[in-house]
Amino acid sequence: MTAQRRITTLIGLLLWLAAALLPIGTWGKWFFGTFWAAEVMWWGLFVAMCAYVLLVEHRPLSSIGFRRPGWLNIMLGVITSLLMVAGIVFIWSVIFPMLHLKMNTGQMNTILDKPFWYRFLVVTTAAVVEETTFRGYPIERIGEWSGSRILGGVISWIAFTYAHLGGWGWAHLIVAGFGGLLLTILFLWRGNLWANILAHWLTDAAGFLLPR
Repeated sequence: MTAQRRITTLIGLLLWLAAALLPIGTWGKWFFGTFWAAEVMWWGLFVAMCAYVLLVEHRPLSSIGFRRPGWLNIMLGVITSLLMVAGIVFIWSVIFPMLHLKMNTGQMNTILDKPFWYRFLVVTTAAVVEETTFRGYPIERIGEWSGSRILGGVISWIAFTYAHLGGWGWAHLIVAGFGGLLLTILFLWRGNLWANILAHWLTDAAGFLLPR
């Protein structure tokens, strides 16, 4: 890695870390005052990240995982989603009662009370933006910087789990940590963001888009 690339990568990772830790969604509601403003902010982050890769790093989006998926990766995305849904059901029905934990359902109910188009937007935003922000960019760039994609996976997994604390509560960290772990393993294995986006989208769709 050249000195210039190391510098642009380091700057990109510092910007990523700030974005991962700051309450961007909350800021969106404060600034715009609408229930869909958080999604606008997250998509702004996604565009900024892609622009940074293309215009500052001068690298293709394939360098952060946007590669042609192929049938195997699509299939693995579906399988990962099934494992995530099954695991989340187990956590809710077994782990939470065993540990005497109660999920803060306020955020979930707020989303479920909104129209279908908004719930579809939330699910799609989470799948595309979070997989790019918490999987594709940090895993690949930390891996290049440190020589270990596994280290990148561990750091991004911790950041992803922590990012779900606000608005969801401590109990949700178990759910986010479990789902984030499977998604991290999938990306470390396949290195394809489309597989991760599909797995994430199907999992969230099962919770927010299916009729109740």
